Amino acid sequence: MPDLMGALKRLVLGRPTREFAPRTKPRPLPVRSALALLAPDALSSVAYAPDEIVLALAAAGLAGVALSPWVGLAIAGVMAVVIASYRQTIKEYPQGGGDYTVAKENLGLMAGGVVGGAAMVDSLLTVAVSVSAGAHYFAAIVPGLEHHTQAVAIGLVGVVTVASLRGLKLLDKTVIVAAYGFLGVVGLTALTGGLQALTGNLAATPAHGLEVIPAASYEHGLTVLGVGLLVLRAFSSGAVALTGVQTIATGVQTFREPKARNAARSLGFLGLACAALLIGTLVLANRVGVVFVADPATQLRYANGTPVGPEYHQEPILAQIAETVFSAVRPVFFLVTAVIGLLLILAASTAFRWVPALMSMLAQDGFMPKQFFRRSDRRVAAHGIVTLGLGSAGLIALAGASVTRLVQLYIVGVFISFTISQLGMLRHWNARLPLAQSSRERHRMAGARLVNAVGLGLTAVALAIVVVTKFTHGAWLSLGLVAGAFGFMVSVRWHYRKVAEELRIASDDRADLGLPGRVHAIVLVSAMNRATARAVAYARATRPTTIEAVTVAVDMAQVGQLRRAWDELRVPVTLRILDSPVREITGPVIAYIRTLRQRATGDLVMLYIPEKVVRHWWERWLHNRSADRLMSRLRHVRGVVVATVPWQLGAASSPAPAVPPAPAASPDLAAPPAPPVPPAPAAPPELTGPAG
Repeated sequence: MPDLMGALKRLVLGRPTREFAPRTKPRPLPVRSALALLAPDALSSVAYAPDEIVLALAAAGLAGVALSPWVGLAIAGVMAVVIASYRQTIKEYPQGGGDYTVAKENLGLMAGGVVGGAAMVDSLLTVAVSVSAGAHYFAAIVPGLEHHTQAVAIGLVGVVTVASLRGLKLLDKTVIVAAYGFLGVVGLTALTGGLQALTGNLAATPAHGLEVIPAASYEHGLTVLGVGLLVLRAFSSGAVALTGVQTIATGVQTFREPKARNAARSLGFLGLACAALLIGTLVLANRVGVVFVADPATQLRYANGTPVGPEYHQEPILAQIAETVFSAVRPVFFLVTAVIGLLLILAASTAFRWVPALMSMLAQDGFMPKQFFRRSDRRVAAHGIVTLGLGSAGLIALAGASVTRLVQLYIVGVFISFTISQLGMLRHWNARLPLAQSSRERHRMAGARLVNAVGLGLTAVALAIVVVTKFTHGAWLSLGLVAGAFGFMVSVRWHYRKVAEELRIASDDRADLGLPGRVHAIVLVSAMNRATARAVAYARATRPTTIEAVTVAVDMAQVGQLRRAWDELRVPVTLRILDSPVREITGPVIAYIRTLRQRATGDLVMLYIPEKVVRHWWERWLHNRSADRLMSRLRHVRGVVVATVPWQLGAASSPAPAVPPAPAASPDLAAPPAPPVPPAPAAPPELTGPAG
């Protein structure tokens, strides 16, 4: 019967891959493929950013919603500056790494740690937000799903997690098709809607006749201060459209040569497409009378003043626009909505793809456990992928798959990374500018520095707006998550530094290179069998100073059988029997070993334990339980080394080593017979002597 756990791992993770090698590089892709693989994170934000802008403006009623295109235009302006800044990053750091590399190399390792913590939180929220939004789009075309979006979203997270664990090539191909499909269907919707508007054939949405009930503070109209606060709140919500534009700067190595130029051009195209789709969506939303509020049951009413009922289902804005534009061709509406939903789901795969690489960089700098450095080892990468999947599923459950609630957490970490990265690039140019060799190079660097300085100013202001306007809506929790992630990483790095300092050997200190004074070998036995004989033979082969076998008197009949077999085989090792009034094995053995250590703190005690190696996973629960407990406790006793001597059950094992007769004189290899020792004291003192 094959190993069930091993088969399950192969089913989920696939067969083991070769571990990470420093010379291994990702296979470069042509621009069309690399762009599509890295674009879903940025494109997906275009699908839900208009919803958040309109939702924030809806607090003032339809008059506030009319401001949405202007808010979108402001966000597009910030996006243009951010993309121009990241193009400078790509050119200066063609090896990739993005914000983390820029912060670490220019602002120090701790600044890089802050960016790393923010990036980990962003990856978690990227999955949660994108999948939740995708579930709402699928609910727009599948009747009955609107009340089960949370379950659908969690199920989709599981599907994407398993696909990422398997590393399926089909997933990459699907992402490429979905990215270009999204650009095609959303562009087609915007173009068709624009032509219908020019010809006067653009219809209104089914929700056009509904009235939005303004909040109490806006019942008497919009004041100048009210407009300002409303626009700032809408801007901070819609700023989520900027998320994902940094992904290409992180994955420059995905592109073929010339990598930097191809990546910079791809980033420019992606930014232009995102800005055009965002503004076009908001303009069309106003023309067709889109209605999108936080709580339809309390914020919407019919023209006769009757509030809408709980049965009213509110679709995402792009779905409403597509339903209106293609009202005469319903299959096209279903196609557009399905492609948008698919792109949103697959956008989560970008985070799953990026997390192992991020954890590898953090592990290389000591911010993560060192095993995460082997990012090409699928077994190691699986830990990060599973953690990301479970964490995002938990966030979806806590937020009820509400995109609005999750977005409040999302944008804070994004703008923290933006701001620190721009500050790092500004310092980068300040350091390089005095070293310029020619006036042309100096002017180029000065222009690049100006771009990053403007980017720093805009992203810092945007971060302040987001924190102030969204603090009570969940931004405080995002700040706490980033601080918690940073604190964890710093503690990991501090632990590694502490261990390295403790294990460091000074040039004039050779005490730890010397041999122990005496080595006491103890073989733990319970019955005289082939496994015991092998353990005794291995222990004798090490030629210790003294050697003895130890058993615990749990069953006196079994002890009697062991003693008779021991004498009949003339085993050349003394058998010591430890008393155990409570029929417990671990305590008496540890007490006896500590007694030996107290007699000579500079000596070494070597404990050999016969281990039965089983073939099936379920058999592990039937063997070696006492030995496992004993080893776990002896790890904390100084001057004690535990070695297991395996015996493979069910395999074609070699014959058991013959037990030779006792030598004529071997005073150093056998301890004199000793009577059973008394029970161990209740609380033996802890050893403080030096390690052997």
